[in-house]
Amino acid sequence: MAAAKLAEELSQTALGRYAIAVIGEEPRLAYNRVLLSSVLAGEAASHEIELKPATWWRERGVTLKYGARVTAIDVGRRELQIENDENVAFSRLVLATGSLPLRLPVPGADLPGVHTFRDSRDTDVLLALAAKKGRVVVVGGGLLGLEAAYGLARAGARVTLLHLMDRLMERQLDAPAAALLKSLVARKGIEVLLNASTAAIHGDGRVEEVELADGRRLATDAVIFAAGIRPNVALAKEAGLAVNRGIVVDDVMQTSAPGIFALGECAEHRGTCYGLVEPAYEQARVLARHLAGRKAAYQGSVVSTNLKVSGVSVFSAGDFMGAEGSEAMVLNDARRGTYKKLVIADGRLTGAVLIGETQDALWYRDMIRNREPIASIRTAMMFGRAGARPQAA
Repeated sequence: MAAAKLAEELSQTALGRYAIAVIGEEPRLAYNRVLLSSVLAGEAASHEIELKPATWWRERGVTLKYGARVTAIDVGRRELQIENDENVAFSRLVLATGSLPLRLPVPGADLPGVHTFRDSRDTDVLLALAAKKGRVVVVGGGLLGLEAAYGLARAGARVTLLHLMDRLMERQLDAPAAALLKSLVARKGIEVLLNASTAAIHGDGRVEEVELADGRRLATDAVIFAAGIRPNVALAKEAGLAVNRGIVVDDVMQTSAPGIFALGECAEHRGTCYGLVEPAYEQARVLARHLAGRKAAYQGSVVSTNLKVSGVSVFSAGDFMGAEGSEAMVLNDARRGTYKKLVIADGRLTGAVLIGETQDALWYRDMIRNREPIASIRTAMMFGRAGARPQAA
């Protein structure tokens, strides 16, 4: 997704300045990874989540080389080595290698029947699994785990979701919002077990049981690890580029090697790796302007989440927990499945959480990003953008 956004931005700011090639290991056109759960749930076809049709790339002169794994970067010779293929020379290189799914280091994690949920190939495997209508344990109550659980349940599997923490999506939601989300997820037929630590996976030749740290055992036909991601930095590290958690970049997304850049989930900017789409798109806009010879600098992103999670609309942005000295306005309607929390500090909106009704999410996000004074709409903004508009005299 980051590479596709960069190509789009370059076509608008530097058309004809570069001969652009996009090389990717997955054997298909760039697609919206966020919508993989919709494919798994049968709500969208695989081809419907492609970001751009093949004609779009051709019309902009972009060479696509998919199903091609880059195995090495020769920084000195300015060349890429591609598995079972020729080398490719470059004057500028952008690494948009994304992230890899985490597999928990527990006994039995390598048994047949243990899968991850990260890309379109994983989705194909899980679709075949769900078609058997069997029992599935999903490990991880963050965004990825919830999406996998929802998709599998919609496709007919009997799903139990395990989460190590005391609430779902603890990085994006406060306790009341997470509790509401749990109840809404349960209504969709998904069993949710919190404070559930996976100790081992058992089976004779393939998965049969998941053992929890408290001794409980859950019979299952498959296990899906969706407990987090880590930046995919192997290529950069082997090439001698500076790497911490991610590939270290400066404010124009350049790595420690001149003319080599990184963006998206694989990049680390000012000590932060962003595992979300919007920061990757902001980085792509900055990098495109830089490559076009214009002045640009990435200052970091206000992290926000605005998605459908297990079929439930969820949004959070900014300091939604509320730092010391802040105050919160809360509307909680469990029967209607809606929750709204707005955090205010120094006369400005600094954080927000929405569950269920999220039509004003982008309006709240922009207020947080722009640090707009809210004194004139403080009372009304809880009721959304329409309610906060100045009334005609």
